[in-house]
Amino acid sequence: MDLSITIAGIKFPNPIMPASGTFGFGDEVSDIIDVSKLGAVVTKGTTLYPKSGNDLPRILEVRAGIINFIGLQNPGAAAVIEKKIPIARSFGIPVIANISGGSVDEYAAMAKMFNEVVGVSALEVNISCPNVKSGGVAFGQDPDLASEVVSAVRAATLLPLIVKLTPNVTNLTPIATALVKAGANAFSLVNTFKARARIRGGPHKGQWIEGGLSGPCIMPQALRLVSDLYKAKLGLPIIGMGGISCLDDVLDFIESGADAVQIGTANFADWATMPRIIDELAAFLQSQGFVAFEEWKKKIRA
Repeated sequence: MDLSITIAGIKFPNPIMPASGTFGFGDEVSDIIDVSKLGAVVTKGTTLYPKSGNDLPRILEVRAGIINFIGLQNPGAAAVIEKKIPIARSFGIPVIANISGGSVDEYAAMAKMFNEVVGVSALEVNISCPNVKSGGVAFGQDPDLASEVVSAVRAATLLPLIVKLTPNVTNLTPIATALVKAGANAFSLVNTFKARARIRGGPHKGQWIEGGLSGPCIMPQALRLVSDLYKAKLGLPIIGMGGISCLDDVLDFIESGADAVQIGTANFADWATMPRIIDELAAFLQSQGFVAFEEWKKKIRA
């Protein structure tokens, strides 16, 4: 069964990959699953300078999901390039480096750094980060700010740009349209939803946590946003995510307009989720009489 797909000129062995921030850099789970079986390694969010992350508690389980408040803990771009990318590259599948910044200059600086790195196939540009120079408004919530980031990154690198969109807006289409003009090559969506909940037990009982909501509870909203973007006919491929935990979820995203998917929260419950879904996808396509994933995708969109 040929599960391969091509997005932004990159050939992926299959359409199943981890969501940034839920998979480290691949080495952390390589003794649990066969990472080389996945469609790609998508790195943990990387910032220009090292970040220690937020104080505990950082994760709270809620009904059908989790709220995370990690704070982009990472060793910084230079250390990631020197120590982590070679490991990610060793799995023999495409490596997508996720970058996050607090200013346009930071995004551009990282794009330039990664442009020189052997083995990085694409950048995933997380524009859900707050712009520290504009009162904390997320870059992805404003078409002009988002365009400024992507234009600067585009000027600094030859790598394909997958722009990760925030769902915390009224309408994604104007933002995505502006990003096409700015030089995006693909979109990934959705990032987490803003959320708040009280901790009910344990040492932090009674404390509130505010952060990003992910997991099965957000999937219906994520499907709608992917569908809306697909129907906008902007001409760029879409990598969908948000609450995926089984093959049926993957099929729903593909039928809604996604070309591939990323899986995040489900990994925390069962690291075998991604390899299992890859096997189930191949079996499903075979049962339907197809020899290739792209053949099935083309038929359901005819």
